[in-house]
Amino acid sequence: MREWNYDFAVPEKKKLRVIVHTDCKNEADDQFALAHHLMTQKFMIQCIIGGHFIKNPQEYGEGNTAQASVDEINKILHLMDLEGAYKVYKGSEYPLKDEVTPMSSEGVRFIIEEAMKESDKPLFAVFQGAVTDLASAILLKPEICGRMTAVWIGGGAWPEGGFEFNLLQDVAAANVVFKSSMPLWQVPITTYKQMAVTFSELQLRVKPYGRIGNYLFRQMVDFNNKCDYIHWPHGETWGLGDQATISVLMEEAEKTDIYELRPAPYVNYEDLKYIHGKNTRSIRVYKMLDSRTTMEDFYAKLALNFPDENA
Repeated sequence: MREWNYDFAVPEKKKLRVIVHTDCKNEADDQFALAHHLMTQKFMIQCIIGGHFIKNPQEYGEGNTAQASVDEINKILHLMDLEGAYKVYKGSEYPLKDEVTPMSSEGVRFIIEEAMKESDKPLFAVFQGAVTDLASAILLKPEICGRMTAVWIGGGAWPEGGFEFNLLQDVAAANVVFKSSMPLWQVPITTYKQMAVTFSELQLRVKPYGRIGNYLFRQMVDFNNKCDYIHWPHGETWGLGDQATISVLMEEAEKTDIYELRPAPYVNYEDLKYIHGKNTRSIRVYKMLDSRTTMEDFYAKLALNFPDENA
């Protein structure tokens, strides 16, 4: 394990066990969030799970997207000189067939194993894509719901809902999670879009810092050029929405004004809109993120640990 260049330490009692679940090769922001998680001392990363992005398989092809995520995770670890430092598992290559049949995978088995461990450190599992593997773990071992908290970047705007990519990937899995007793912190599309950056900002503050900084910038530029749609991406800006998984876990506990407690909805399969009025437990629905603190923290950690050799 490499040493980080910090002149401070996080007290042990303030640390969290964290499972990072990422569809890391789907587009270009998961890589930033993964690197940020790895550089954050508060997080005791227990494993990293590569998730599918079957609704947008691109050149990888259906049934190969979770493996593409795993390969990208390993590439990020290599560029950060962290090869072999963390467990990396593959999640399911396919979404749930229905709301009662789990899809087993290495990632699912690890979630269950880690949740059932005795520890004085709370366990959080952060999901930057589909929640297929979380739902499968719940179906296989419902007891995990009392032993961990899930953070999900996904779902349409509250209270209506509607189209959102991570939700689209596996609507059945989202319904399993919403209908369960799993403590859930949801960061919907209108909130995670607050984590906006520009390419010129990234060229100045990410690209110069080590192999990882150069790669993070270059792969985003390449993906921006590859996706030549009218409506997305936007040309000179990007939403680093997955960075919200760091933001909510680093946030001060007293800042309860940035989320609301809402009864968990169900999701309509046809239009992805929320169905309210069900007898469900409450979840956190975030309405605000501290993008300044989050992104400045990322830039500082990158510069401290991968200094610009040309400066």
